[in-house]
Amino acid sequence: PLLLFFLSSILAPVAQAADYKLDYGDVLSISVWGFDELQAKDLPISPDGKLSFPLAGEMDVKDLTTAQLTAKLTTSLSQYVKNPIVTVNLMKVRTTRVYVLGEVPKPGMFELTKDHTLLDAIGMSGYTMYAAKKKVSVIRRGEKTSTLTVNLLDILKKGDFSQNVVLNEGDVVYLSSNGKMDFARDIFPWISAIYTANRIGRD
Repeated sequence: PLLLFFLSSILAPVAQAADYKLDYGDVLSISVWGFDELQAKDLPISPDGKLSFPLAGEMDVKDLTTAQLTAKLTTSLSQYVKNPIVTVNLMKVRTTRVYVLGEVPKPGMFELTKDHTLLDAIGMSGYTMYAAKKKVSVIRRGEKTSTLTVNLLDILKKGDFSQNVVLNEGDVVYLSSNGKMDFARDIFPWISAIYTANRIGRD
């Protein structure tokens, strides 16, 4: 787990910049080259997933990547600025809750506060000696029929960090002993139990 945390802290931001989906709690810095009046530092995304920027007005940015937001701003500002060069930087990331289940010492929900990647999640949960590290399943929130399969060994031994996928709110990471996963059998009971425990804890 210590090695996972070290590698994640160094290399995860590369994946995050490309794949991370914006939402409430993220803070951005936006600038347009050559226009001092088109600068915004520490710009938070509101609870409804929107933000406001000069000339562009209020925009829905929920679930956009920084690249997609850059393109959206560029299109909007092109009505007022010739060939605008827009830069969007993610200054602060929100806390993202994900589930890590299966062959891990303490399966359950984990809050990712810095990097939101597979390595970051597994670095917090660890894994048992029985985990099939060549076939780690990532289930996106709301998906029940399709999964993403990641070879953790390729990340650790070959440095293939293209597989260090960014995780979003509610995603599930599942490590089985045989590389196979069934949502109804393996995932749903865990999530239901965690949800029930959290609800009881709040009552």
